[in-house]
Amino acid sequence: MLFAAWKNSAPFAGGFDLNPKKVALFAVAWLLLITGLHAWLNVNWIAVLNDFRPPAQRRITVAYIPVTCQLTCPVTDYISKFSENGELFLPRLFQGFPEIKEALISNKVQAAFIVAPLAIALASQGVPIKVVYLGHRYGSALVVKKNGPVHTFADLRGRTIAIPSRFSDERLIVFRAMKVWGMKPGDIRMVEMAPPDVSGALAAGAIDGFVMGEPFPSQAEMGGFGRILFQARDYWPDYMSCILVVRQDLIDKRPETVQILVDGIARSGLWLDKGKPYREDAADFVGRYYYNQKPALLRWALTKPMDRVVYTQLAPRKADFDMVRDLMIETGVLNKKIEFSQYTDTRFSDKASYQTAWKYEPGIAAAK
Repeated sequence: MLFAAWKNSAPFAGGFDLNPKKVALFAVAWLLLITGLHAWLNVNWIAVLNDFRPPAQRRITVAYIPVTCQLTCPVTDYISKFSENGELFLPRLFQGFPEIKEALISNKVQAAFIVAPLAIALASQGVPIKVVYLGHRYGSALVVKKNGPVHTFADLRGRTIAIPSRFSDERLIVFRAMKVWGMKPGDIRMVEMAPPDVSGALAAGAIDGFVMGEPFPSQAEMGGFGRILFQARDYWPDYMSCILVVRQDLIDKRPETVQILVDGIARSGLWLDKGKPYREDAADFVGRYYYNQKPALLRWALTKPMDRVVYTQLAPRKADFDMVRDLMIETGVLNKKIEFSQYTDTRFSDKASYQTAWKYEPGIAAAK
């Protein structure tokens, strides 16, 4: 009765038609309009349509996980969108290296940021990939409970620490420290754990410590339950963590695309090392749009202090990789010697050495 009275009152009195068919058509039209606007504003049509383009024109997909040694991947993607040529590749977020390895082998991704020992192991197994650049230097640390019983490395004897992978530089750091402290391989138990899970595990007491790349040491520090026992550089000067690998078939068929990728990554590293404002800006957009992490966490990892991570001088060097290879053989994760030239292609980093930082200022939607 109330609806009938409302319908007969102004403005409906006088002939406004509430025909059910017209109402339904209006509702459908409105729904289609909203759906279309959502698709236009929020769907990456370049990614959706990428597989339908000719192979030589497709954007390559680059895999990364949410750590600072892979920060140049999202930074390059974000800044390049404001450039004249647009985005250079399609970034794809993963949570761990095992998934990246499978995607790389199956050609679901054509390039990936992974740890150096994993790249060497894959190459030794015949997987056709080449190292073309580094992610950054430093940036890994061993973290223990802030008010726990571990005060020196020797206190870790008989305890459990988490590492990202048995094929990781972080595992090798632990072995280097054990040598210094006169400990045997079995004196510390190492368990593999996805990087995003380690801070929670330490806080809950499931592990006694972890050795990981940033920002997870910073996360434990900011949370008030973690304390850095040592930085990677304390036992490994010029420490390198993640590296950029590319499938060999991409290098063979589209070397110019690989060069554009490496140039973009190199330019992002130079941009990040320009100063604190640039790192703070990167922390903001990478945290919100790529890593799903609080910008404050990335700001801490990138600026406290500024040389906690370094994004320049990242060409692959034979001495660095030979040391990693020899440590892998010594610790039982590599069963044969593989030469630097077999799994690296330094042509791209050589050319990228002439690049300059992106001309991009925070808050200005233009880049060169």
